[in-house]
Amino acid sequence: MTRATKIIREEPMRPSYFTLTALDVQCYAELLFQQHLRLPDHGPKCRAATLWSVLFFAAARMCSLAAACVALANAPSDTAVHDALLAGLPDGAHLQRQLNRARQGDLPHALRRRRQPLAIDLTLIPYHGQHLHEVNEIYRSQAKSGTTHFHAYATAYVIRKGLRFTVALTAVYQGAALPDVIRRLLAQAAQASVRPRYLLLDRGFCSVDVIRYLQAGRRAFLMPVPRRGRKATHPQGASGTQLLATWKRSGWGQYTMSNAQKRRATLAVCVACRNRRGERGRHGREALVYAYGGGLRPSSYHWVRETYRSRFAIETSYRQLHQARIRTCTRDPLLRLLYVGVALVLRNLWVWLHWERLSQPRRGGRRIDLNQLVFRRMWLWLQHVAEHRFGIGDVIPTQRQSPEWLRENQ
Repeated sequence: MTRATKIIREEPMRPSYFTLTALDVQCYAELLFQQHLRLPDHGPKCRAATLWSVLFFAAARMCSLAAACVALANAPSDTAVHDALLAGLPDGAHLQRQLNRARQGDLPHALRRRRQPLAIDLTLIPYHGQHLHEVNEIYRSQAKSGTTHFHAYATAYVIRKGLRFTVALTAVYQGAALPDVIRRLLAQAAQASVRPRYLLLDRGFCSVDVIRYLQAGRRAFLMPVPRRGRKATHPQGASGTQLLATWKRSGWGQYTMSNAQKRRATLAVCVACRNRRGERGRHGREALVYAYGGGLRPSSYHWVRETYRSRFAIETSYRQLHQARIRTCTRDPLLRLLYVGVALVLRNLWVWLHWERLSQPRRGGRRIDLNQLVFRRMWLWLQHVAEHRFGIGDVIPTQRQSPEWLRENQ
């Protein structure tokens, strides 16, 4: 190096910092919904932006539209909002497609590059009324919350760290075949270019028809096997799938199921034995029985147990769904589908914000911290924006005058 050589020292670039505000989240949500649902303006007081703000406020407060309109001082009446929604919404099938497009609109490309594990489950919302148009609108199941009548919805959920999106939603009516429900969900996921690596299903899907459908389509699946038959304490001994639960050691096997129509399905089973070790106050051995197939080849018992445990993330999405679902007593299944769809789309928006706006770039992948914007805080932001736009209706008309001591202190 000569003396004429100059050494130029470049100071490292400092990262730029930006902010995410409540108004940003409100704008993101309105643009996302209006882009796909396209609600028309219903008069000067019920414009599309007004309707979305009232819906977001009702979802944030977990209340009805009537309670939301009363809580907001300058909001339209609940009758006007209700009529505007019914006038602007399409039929049920079209609304379902629009909600799925809104749910899939901002999916990261990382989910489309390779196959992803998908969890499929059914959520039941208790219902204590009568049907509106057809009897099959009401789904019948085991008693829950004091009723056997429900509005049922099936969802498909991507299981990937940092990218846990709900990619498909479909309403389930009474008498619907479970293979058809799975087929609709997979078709909706395919429209978003999300291909399943394997399916994680709830024990309620363990039936002959579902297994035959999955095996015929070479769909890799994993699901728990419900215990049926005589228990081990029966004088004649255990039978059916209860016999698998009596295994003392983990192992692999086969089991043949049959239904009332004498149709059969043979499936591979994995019995994973473990010691409870005082979990939830229980002790002793526990045998977990899983069914798998469709080309899935598990590597170990531990892989089967831990892989199925990842399916419980869909239960978290249902918990967040109920934390953001507008309460209603309407009999209209169209509005009920809208309220469920709004909650799930906004939950996807919450996941997208952490991936695109709040994640920290680093070598090896983005770092995501969900504590930066917890789910409930995002709803409080939407609530505050609506209160700022319409004002808070904290005045109640009364025919009685305030006490004298209160008037003196005011």
